[in-house]
Amino acid sequence: MSKVSVLVVDDASFIRDLVKKCLRNYFPGIKIEDAINGRKAQALLAREAFDLVLCDWEMPEMSGLELLTWCRGQETMKAMPFIMVTSRGDKENVVQAIQAGVSGYVSKPFTNEQLLTKVKQALNKVGKLDTLMNSAPTKMNSAFGNDSLSALTGGKAEVLGSAPAAAVVNPFAKPAVVSAPTAAPARGLLNSPPVKAPAPAAAAAAGGRGQGQLRLPSGNQQCVIKALSIKEALLVVKRTDTLPQVLDSAVLDLEQGDNAEVARLNGYLHAVVAYEPKPDSEWLQLTFRFVDQDAQKLDYISRLIARGTAQKHFVPGA
Repeated sequence: MSKVSVLVVDDASFIRDLVKKCLRNYFPGIKIEDAINGRKAQALLAREAFDLVLCDWEMPEMSGLELLTWCRGQETMKAMPFIMVTSRGDKENVVQAIQAGVSGYVSKPFTNEQLLTKVKQALNKVGKLDTLMNSAPTKMNSAFGNDSLSALTGGKAEVLGSAPAAAVVNPFAKPAVVSAPTAAPARGLLNSPPVKAPAPAAAAAAGGRGQGQLRLPSGNQQCVIKALSIKEALLVVKRTDTLPQVLDSAVLDLEQGDNAEVARLNGYLHAVVAYEPKPDSEWLQLTFRFVDQDAQKLDYISRLIARGTAQKHFVPGA
């Protein structure tokens, strides 16, 4: 029986690896190729037939929308399932993708179940799902971040923190107690002077520049940007019942400029530590690593650093 062939397209290797790991866990007999942008994917599609394409939107050289438009212009690819996997989840973007002929839409960040639901729906429409379902699915984690931890550490629950002195929160533990000393920013970050732990009143008053929204598989959280570099951001968030997990896939939304434009930066949580040096710390400090390789987004981050966007903090002692 011939294998079902899938093409995964994303300029972030971290995202490609997560998607491939998810599909291989659930569909042991699947064949997967990947490409770093639309141009590379176009070359693969021109010489090889695929049963499904999972594609990012924002990529260098050729975007996901441009690749989709090209595919629908080819007679052999008019009916090929094409799922857009992107942080562009706004209504106008979804409508634009539907008009271009997209088969499905998955918004970042997402869980394994959300991704697999769209994949199964797409393959079922073209009669390819039964081929894959003949193989019994392997047990998988429900959280996208947990699956990525296994993929990147070979099953060992080893996590690298952003600084040697910072104790990393166990991503599998219940969020009853978080105990860690205040962490120093990772090397390479645009450092800022130390401040006292934020209080709720100060959090409400710290509007404008230096704030954003962190979108995680478990939900959205407002955050303050404590420090920023071209590779990562140091964020402070209020602790909730659901503890953020190391290697969780995430999207950082930043609203900037006179037109209130929102920049969506894709990445993952590299480290989670307590912001205050006490076991019942109300605040968490997250190291958010960027995975986008898009030149436009890298330029945007550079301009944020130049403008000192990350230098606004909570009011000390508030």
